[in-house]
Amino acid sequence: MQLLNSSSRYGLVSVLTHWLVALAVCALFGLGLWMTGLTYYSEWYRTAPALHKSVGVTLFAVMLLRVLWRFLTPTPAPISTHSAGVQLLSRLGHGVLYLSIFVVMVSGYLISTAKGRGISVFDLFEIPALATALPNQADLAGAVHLYLAWALVVMASLHGLAALKHHFIDRDNTLKRMLGCAPK
Repeated sequence: MQLLNSSSRYGLVSVLTHWLVALAVCALFGLGLWMTGLTYYSEWYRTAPALHKSVGVTLFAVMLLRVLWRFLTPTPAPISTHSAGVQLLSRLGHGVLYLSIFVVMVSGYLISTAKGRGISVFDLFEIPALATALPNQADLAGAVHLYLAWALVVMASLHGLAALKHHFIDRDNTLKRMLGCAPK
């Protein structure tokens, strides 16, 4: 598989970052739901949130790379059978997904740093607490984080269903391009 995108398919960097983001979003969502039910006496009470934050910060870095990569290497041309409406929905859908991921991560940062403590990332380094004086910071950011995370998972599911629809019903190369195996 080629490293760079071509006019007909995505390259290795785009494919890997796409699927890494998809995996991380699903894992973070599942971990987030699970850890809210932990009690103080659970052995995971401190470990699960620390893991959730570390993976979230890593995802932020991957998303920055993903956005930078989109500017550095052009995306494949739209599939010729897609109408202008489908192309517009695709661009809007991707934009909403990207924005939602970033807002969920920023709200997570605001929850985690509301009391002035930084975020330790896998015990390797710490992200400092820069914004700590916002009124009701943890509560407001927590509400945004929760509801937007649910919305993100719903949107990502719809995104996946759309890819499957293109693959199995429309029989076009939409999914194959993101797997890196569309025809050249």
